[in-house]
Amino acid sequence: MTTLQTVFAKAKADERAALVGYLPAGFPTKDGAIAAATAMVEAGCDVIEIGLPYSDPLMDGPTIQDAVHRALTNGTRIADVLRTVEGVAKTGAATLVMTYWNPIDRYGAERFARDLAGAGGVGTITPDLTPEESGPWRQASADAGIDTVFLVAPSSTEERIKAVADCCTGFVYAASLMGVTGARDSVSSAAQGLVERTRAHTDLPVCVGLGVGNGRQAAEVAGYADGVIVGSAFIRRLLDAPDEASGLAAVRELGAELAAGVRA
Repeated sequence: MTTLQTVFAKAKADERAALVGYLPAGFPTKDGAIAAATAMVEAGCDVIEIGLPYSDPLMDGPTIQDAVHRALTNGTRIADVLRTVEGVAKTGAATLVMTYWNPIDRYGAERFARDLAGAGGVGTITPDLTPEESGPWRQASADAGIDTVFLVAPSSTEERIKAVADCCTGFVYAASLMGVTGARDSVSSAAQGLVERTRAHTDLPVCVGLGVGNGRQAAEVAGYADGVIVGSAFIRRLLDAPDEASGLAAVRELGAELAAGVRA
């Protein structure tokens, strides 16, 4: 199993940022999600975040909301998420689950951590779990041998950044802006400052997400961050494709462009 530590160490040795791709389980279909994530890895993604479809998203923009709605319509459940993780982990990419806290809480924290590790998952990103409430989950994750990733934002105080970073083990997710997910014409100017502020509180890699959609933007962010996170742009390629084969080709094309960007 490829760990996050291995991924970031290799990227650092190659003098580049890691490329992190996001895709919800069950989209465009249950098997299609595995195929699409595999295409992303083959095109150059080092890490894959598998989204756990949830009916009440807090930070998902319209593109991801559309994909998640389709995944839920397809009847995607936690068992399908774990099967997707298992399929993607076989590619050799470090595979995480990005999920809101409620599904883990209902499933059972210790059980979820154990089952995720059993499927080959290396950790979770929990955007709405606060440091103050994260103790039991961090313990369950540590017991299962998986990493925990939490988010900092441009509005975070120094005290808050330190509190969040202290809860992270895999990397710190730096949200580039105050808002929802989605590719944009430019990456927020606040992102670089947030990365610098976060590095003052941790030796962990700091990865930037929200807003990156093309190779030029990936190269820009890779100039100051340890990882570049892309989700909506991949999903948009699948949403706009007339059929699955075309969607996979479009995902590979974008993945290659982004992979070249982080290596620029």
